[in-house]
Amino acid sequence: MFTRMLRSRWFGPTAGIFIVLLILPLFAPRFYVYILALIYVTSLLAMSLNMVVGHGGMFQFHHAVFYGVGAYAVALMLTKTSMPIWVDFIAGPIVAAIIGLIIGWFCVRLSRLYFGMLQISLGSLIWAIVFRWYSFTGGDDGIHGIPMPSLLSSLNNSYYFILIILVICLIMMYMILKSPFGSTLQAIRDNPQRCEAVGINVRHYQLLGIVVATFFAGVAGVLFVVLEHSVFADLLFWTLSLEIFIMCLLGGWFTFAGPILGAAITVALRTFVGKYTEYWTLILGIMLILVIFFLPEGVMGFFQGLFKPGMKEVAERGK
Repeated sequence: MFTRMLRSRWFGPTAGIFIVLLILPLFAPRFYVYILALIYVTSLLAMSLNMVVGHGGMFQFHHAVFYGVGAYAVALMLTKTSMPIWVDFIAGPIVAAIIGLIIGWFCVRLSRLYFGMLQISLGSLIWAIVFRWYSFTGGDDGIHGIPMPSLLSSLNNSYYFILIILVICLIMMYMILKSPFGSTLQAIRDNPQRCEAVGINVRHYQLLGIVVATFFAGVAGVLFVVLEHSVFADLLFWTLSLEIFIMCLLGGWFTFAGPILGAAITVALRTFVGKYTEYWTLILGIMLILVIFFLPEGVMGFFQGLFKPGMKEVAERGK
């Protein structure tokens, strides 16, 4: 697997981009370092959604709830317990994966739209609990001033920590999607009936895919706490789930790195265009319409088509 990654045509450019991102904090203004770190966190969240929607074909309509659960889990551990910091950080993704297992157990028994509607309902229930439980979660005030170890007290240190965790998670995601499990998940996406006919337990694989994706969403929630030192109930609200969907759609559902590009576009629009007008979402909506009509495979899918012009002809001959 690692040999294939090293021999990939994308390894050189990716390594170059990583080196540039490593040295950026040395000369970039503090504000831009923060925006880049926020893009990393959002990218990991979008990538985790793409694992179940783009590669798994499941209607994961309320993915943000697992992001918020991971963030609140680590925030509550840091503020209400004296456990070691590494235990707190691991707890966030594990709790998110457990919630994903519970919700997914119910959802995989339904299909497509019903799957998504049930998940929205259960996710909204968790949001309502967090929003109303003032004595434990802080309610709509959230939790602020979350203590961090001295190693993560500065923005630059937090930036490097987030970047390293992002790279590790991306490598893990790539290995999972290129494994037999990832291939089976994509086969279920393309034709679940045929997979059942050959003896594949579709619900089992779908549930396992949800657990893996929600684990990475929980990691993104932990990184958000590292960056912001606070959490709030909006992290679990359905509007954030819609925003993540848009990121994946912009970048490209069926590509590996498409959600990263979509997250970068969305965060940049909200940050830089939002300074001049509150209607930045109108620009995002226009971009989304243009992508749907002219780039149905997303921006990254379009560029991959340019670099691999012969793939479409081969696919057409095979039909």
